[in-house]
Amino acid sequence: MLAALVVAASPAFGATYFLTVAGLGGEPDYEQRFTMLATDVDKILHSGGQTDRVVETLKGADATKVKMEAALNRIAGQAKPTDAFVLLMIGHGTFDGTEYKFNLPGPDISGNELAALLNKIQAGRQLVVDMTSASGGAVTALKKENRTIITATRSGTEKNATVFGRYWVEAMRDPAADVDKSDSLSALEAFTYAEKKTADFYKEQKRLATEHPQVDDQQRAAAFPFLKTGAATAAVTDPAKRALIAKKDDIENKIDALKYQKSLMAPDEYKKQLTALLLELARTQASIDQ
Repeated sequence: MLAALVVAASPAFGATYFLTVAGLGGEPDYEQRFTMLATDVDKILHSGGQTDRVVETLKGADATKVKMEAALNRIAGQAKPTDAFVLLMIGHGTFDGTEYKFNLPGPDISGNELAALLNKIQAGRQLVVDMTSASGGAVTALKKENRTIITATRSGTEKNATVFGRYWVEAMRDPAADVDKSDSLSALEAFTYAEKKTADFYKEQKRLATEHPQVDDQQRAAAFPFLKTGAATAAVTDPAKRALIAKKDDIENKIDALKYQKSLMAPDEYKKQLTALLLELARTQASIDQ
């Protein structure tokens, strides 16, 4: 009820600017998976032909610091106070105890550098979803009154590769994430869905959780209409697509499980199994995209 009152009391907003950046993978499997996630996000955001979305996606060799800075500066030159802005960061991050950095091909971008760029954007409401390892270390630098911050980890010391990003993207296309059935997915609904899925992943894999997602302000996240659903979730209502998406998730889980077993395997055998899984993942993604 409180969230509904907040939304009702909020002024009308115009366009929503989206920037998705898939950073440096460092290994072929991460490169492929980060690129796939960014591609999925881009397709979802372009679904339905909605004209109130301004979408830009950086991935692979294009996801450099220079191009990320240029994209943010473009948005700063276009977005008005009545607009909203969403930054989605996929990949790896680092934290040295003082400074967080988002890993990109070439020079990384620090939390302080990113904050300076975001502060130029006049959009009245902003959402930063940092799905990287050590992302909790970015909160202090990025925090601002009109900015909601969601991170895959609760601190900069949680440095293992994260799975939260997979489930955030899943929330964007799964009708179940829209709990109140409003045909609009709030940032809090997406977070709650992805947080639960992340916790379930570690339980099912019988592993100690190495990431604990957090949101800095639940009330503000509940009042942020992150995504209008409908066309974005239509594919999931198709039984064939649901089966393919479930298969993709299973392959992702197998890849993560294999990585944990890497130290116990002969290098050639590890590479063989990983290559087979990555090929199967690519084929499944291609079937989903058809």
